[in-house]
Amino acid sequence: MQKRSHWSNRLAFIIVAIGSAVGLGNIWKFPYIAGENGGGAFVLVYLFCILLIGLPIFVAELYIGQKAQHNAITSFAILEKKEKSLWSMAGWFGLISAFLILSFYSVVGGWIIDYFYQSVSLNFADKSDEQIRMMMTNLFSSPGKQIFFHFVFMSLTFGIVIGGISQGIEKWSKILMPLFFILLTGLLIYSITTPGFQSAVEFLFSFNTSKLTASGILEAVGHSFFTMSLGMGAIITYGSYLSPKENLFGTAVIIGFMDTLVALISGLIIFSVVFSYGFDPASGPTLMFQTLPVLFAKSAMGQIVAMAFFGLVLFAALTSAVSLLEVIVSYFHESLEWNRKKTTTIFCLILFSLGILSALSTNILAEFWVYKKMTFFDFFDHITSHYLLPIGGLIISLFFGWKIPNENIAAVIKNKFSLNLIVWSARLIAPIGIAAMIINSLL
Repeated sequence: MQKRSHWSNRLAFIIVAIGSAVGLGNIWKFPYIAGENGGGAFVLVYLFCILLIGLPIFVAELYIGQKAQHNAITSFAILEKKEKSLWSMAGWFGLISAFLILSFYSVVGGWIIDYFYQSVSLNFADKSDEQIRMMMTNLFSSPGKQIFFHFVFMSLTFGIVIGGISQGIEKWSKILMPLFFILLTGLLIYSITTPGFQSAVEFLFSFNTSKLTASGILEAVGHSFFTMSLGMGAIITYGSYLSPKENLFGTAVIIGFMDTLVALISGLIIFSVVFSYGFDPASGPTLMFQTLPVLFAKSAMGQIVAMAFFGLVLFAALTSAVSLLEVIVSYFHESLEWNRKKTTTIFCLILFSLGILSALSTNILAEFWVYKKMTFFDFFDHITSHYLLPIGGLIISLFFGWKIPNENIAAVIKNKFSLNLIVWSARLIAPIGIAAMIINSLL
């Protein structure tokens, strides 16, 4: 058995974990679902969901990884003190989810690389609104271009993970995340100078329930779960590289706070630009790839803002992809006893090959439906986000809440109120919320 690697210190782990949690869910998905659900009322529900669902499961995953000091599957058997544990199903759900998600996430990462390249090349300048919107259509209709950028994104992810914990993931996170926050701060300062900033603040923070529906509430539940990288084994895996002596609960609170802060700042940045030009904040998934480039082209310093924005999104996507790949590499590296280089190489090749199906889903395979008019891209997204991740998270929540002795949890969460909040949320509130989300998906 090889000696287990660890993060160099607590700050390094916080930086890496924030990189895992902060991804496209914060910058791309949160603003448009907030827009579709009316803004402020949705944000308030979302914050409660982070507190009662996201944070307890995040703590649970950190605890499982930190105490077991093993991969996302084996950890359950170690903590239950059995050779084989049925609770390990949560780890398997996470591993399969990480595999499927990374295959299509890398394709989306490729789209971002393309848009970053377009912004650096000043290709948004001197083009009509329609020409800029057509960039997305042209990208989607080109299988060769999508596969190429998918390959580039997967290669970047491979290059970071193959270096291991200290010389790969930690080293690059210490470079990428500070750059991310510099760009985020710069874009926030820019957004404050726009005429739409006040409208963005009112939209995100005023309490208006007129557009908030039961479906919107369940979407807030789901997003609070997905935005913190829960259910996919990433936090268990990263927690397993955390020293057993580190303050688990305080660390979780910091990461949860930063993840939420990034989502809110991203919303302010995006809606400031949107409101400055009178566009609809409920533009949906095309908000980032069609609406914003058009608005950047109209803005003062628009080309610089576009470069900063797509650079920001690329860094967020890359750090999240790294955590997904590490879930896979960690398990097979330990269970098959392959070296990291061999494990990372083999599974990146498999993931790249599988991802080609998603890259072809908007062109050659657009009419090939896997299930109920879903392309491969849609199917992989649907089965992971609606079933595999929630079920895995449900099992983790129940395992932590009911199987781990209270005195063991009390040893890492000293404050009685915090202890009760986390334990009873894990036992009842989070399972009920996740179950409602799963049932809603089935119906």
